[in-house]
Amino acid sequence: MSPFLGEVIGTMILTLFGCGVVANVVLEKSKGQNGGWIVISMGWGFAVAFAVYVAGKYSGAHINPAVTLGLAAGGYFPWAQVPLYIAGQMLGAFLGAVLCYFTYKCHWEPTDDAALKLAVFATGPAIPCTTENFLCEFIGTFFLVFILLGIGANEFTQGLNPLIVGFFIMAIGLSLGGPTGYAINPARDLGPRIAHAILPIPGKGGSDWGYAWIPVVAPICGGVAGALVYKAIVG
Repeated sequence: MSPFLGEVIGTMILTLFGCGVVANVVLEKSKGQNGGWIVISMGWGFAVAFAVYVAGKYSGAHINPAVTLGLAAGGYFPWAQVPLYIAGQMLGAFLGAVLCYFTYKCHWEPTDDAALKLAVFATGPAIPCTTENFLCEFIGTFFLVFILLGIGANEFTQGLNPLIVGFFIMAIGLSLGGPTGYAINPARDLGPRIAHAILPIPGKGGSDWGYAWIPVVAPICGGVAGALVYKAIVG
């Protein structure tokens, strides 16, 4: 499997299972309806873990442009491969969201709240505050990249690393996810948001493009900063 395909498949798994757990919790007549934030955080955490298990051998399983750009800025990844990785991530995120749409196809019509339908695909602020929302995503992604580099510096039993990463993502969701829904990944947010805009979802409303720049720009800034600070401290 090529690194590009690894990123496509890994990010597709991430968004299918991640968007899927949100759909399970918020859409009407789903068996997981009202499962709550802990279920969503666990679902995203395990989505990341199993995406890494599949893609890690082939691409390193960045599955996140903020991680790719952060690693490149810190000198841990060649800049020449960045465009290929980000293209794979964006394609995979879009495909995962489309698969989620078809999985829950019978549940869009009974769900009246357009905001809940959008929440399946993309993040949004609990309280709209541009500066604070940006800062939340920046902080979350700063520590995403900083701690991922720290995790990578440790030696675990073979095959355990992806599971540790999944638990770490769960921790971010449980601790830092309340204000904005913790996109911490431009592809995870933008790819599914594009899918939401294109797909024939009944009563879906708008895709909130006015907010969409925050879960793209803030994670990139935070990821680059996290890698640079880690390199400055650790070397």
